Amino acid sequence: MGFRCGIVGLPNVGKSTIFNALTAAGIEAANYPFCTIEPNVGMVAVPDPRLDKLAALAKTKRTVYAQMEFVDIAGLVSGASKGEGLGNQFLGHIRQVDAIAHVIRCFEDENVVHVSGKIDPLLDMEVINTELILADMDTVEKRLKKSQSLAKSGDRIAKDQAAILEELQKILDSGRPARRYAVPAGMEDSAARLFREICLLTAKPVLYVANVKEEDILTGNTWVEQLRERVEAEDKAPVVLISGAIEAELSGMGSAEQLEFLQDMGLEESGLNRLIHAGYKLLGLTNYFTVGEKETRSWTIPLGAKAPQAAGVIHSDFERGFIRAEVIAYEDYIACGSEAVAKDRGLWRLEGKEYVVKDGDCINFRFNV
Repeated sequence: MGFRCGIVGLPNVGKSTIFNALTAAGIEAANYPFCTIEPNVGMVAVPDPRLDKLAALAKTKRTVYAQMEFVDIAGLVSGASKGEGLGNQFLGHIRQVDAIAHVIRCFEDENVVHVSGKIDPLLDMEVINTELILADMDTVEKRLKKSQSLAKSGDRIAKDQAAILEELQKILDSGRPARRYAVPAGMEDSAARLFREICLLTAKPVLYVANVKEEDILTGNTWVEQLRERVEAEDKAPVVLISGAIEAELSGMGSAEQLEFLQDMGLEESGLNRLIHAGYKLLGLTNYFTVGEKETRSWTIPLGAKAPQAAGVIHSDFERGFIRAEVIAYEDYIACGSEAVAKDRGLWRLEGKEYVVKDGDCINFRFNV
């Protein structure tokens, strides 16, 4: 698994068009609010040319890419957290995602109505962020009452969590997201447990997707610049330019056609790839590989993960019974052409529990349970 990404935005900003193009899911995308009723979920392979090269060298029978999951919910409108529109019904579907992609319309099209009557990325951004904050305020208020009650009985964790929730309440009341909260020293475990349980929407990392016309995909436009300035001042989050029209065209092409089309557009990669790269960087993720004749696979891990933790991504038994990791750097594997040659050249090595896995490492794990 790569990571799970929830897609939010106002109606008619291009959320479903982009989701459809990125995942080739074939969902309806029409010019009226609340076209998306049920949440849409799509899985896409995380492209990695390195994996293809390794699979070719190993003559593998099966190549398995890391997967990224997109969850697209109904368009949110002002008042969604209080029952307006349909979006509030589905916020629960993105509480378990790793990051949120906020799609913002940065194009004019008289054939596609805007829910507020005009193109205003900053207003759109404010509406969505406000609704997510209001939804979190409701969650925090309910949990705070429970924690305060348990704290009276002497429950130490509940006491810590009540204190954390009180601070979160202040932050949200001031119109700021929960990710602004700084965990006090000594309360890390209580905070981690609490955040896992309540899954606050505004505690999640966010990236912004500026949906633009084809002609603006390279340079952006005035609306994109406004968005970038606001994001830089508030969140310092990534802003990824995507043209729903371009992605829709790409989704119907083969690999060779896609490459030629992108080159003609002056692009190095698709919007999907840019979004994936931004998401990996935002979440601090990387990949390592397992290589063999039966299967060559990419595995997603946090940057800085040690060998046992990386092994645990394959199976918990691998982590629990970890003995050693057999490691070949990707560049060395490609240069040698096989594991056997890498061993002969002294480029194959054994690493222990403290080894920090590097991006692109080719690894076999020794374990005993």
